[in-house]
Amino acid sequence: MSAILQKHALLEPDALEWNWFQIGKGGLGIHSRLNLAGCSLEDQALPDGLRSCRPNGHPQAEMGGILVLGSGTWFDASGTRHSEYRLVELMVSPDEIGPWAELSVYHDVWGQCDFRGKPHPAIHAANAPRLSSALQELVQLLGVKAEPGDPTYYGRAEGYGLEAPDIIDGWGPDLTDAVLG
Repeated sequence: MSAILQKHALLEPDALEWNWFQIGKGGLGIHSRLNLAGCSLEDQALPDGLRSCRPNGHPQAEMGGILVLGSGTWFDASGTRHSEYRLVELMVSPDEIGPWAELSVYHDVWGQCDFRGKPHPAIHAANAPRLSSALQELVQLLGVKAEPGDPTYYGRAEGYGLEAPDIIDGWGPDLTDAVLG
């Protein structure tokens, strides 16, 4: 999955993060992070390395979903490349009984309008097709149809992209009232 996201310049993994839980107890409140400097996700020793982070006081602890973190590339209206940390996130479950994966996006370059509601067709055209292609390739790789996540204040998944916003008087919705920071 990561190779597909790398191919489309959406996620260059640099760290993995996960929480620990114990069957019958639930979450332990313990968090682990492994920086991938000099390590590849294809490294055969990586799974053992992750398991070796098990907290000493909890020998029965299991890993929860693993968040793959890194930077991705988006293009502005003039075609200039920008690197953005956490442009997309990939969460994968190591659960042998019910494995799952989730891809999340946190930027306005995938939508037809920016977060202020201003249409940005050149930015959308330079970015949304890469996300769509990557999603289609992930579906093909996994052999299962993708299920859209729950809608958020910022958008709703539709097909292999985002649902088009309602455009009123040439503008989409202004979502900046919910943007923190």
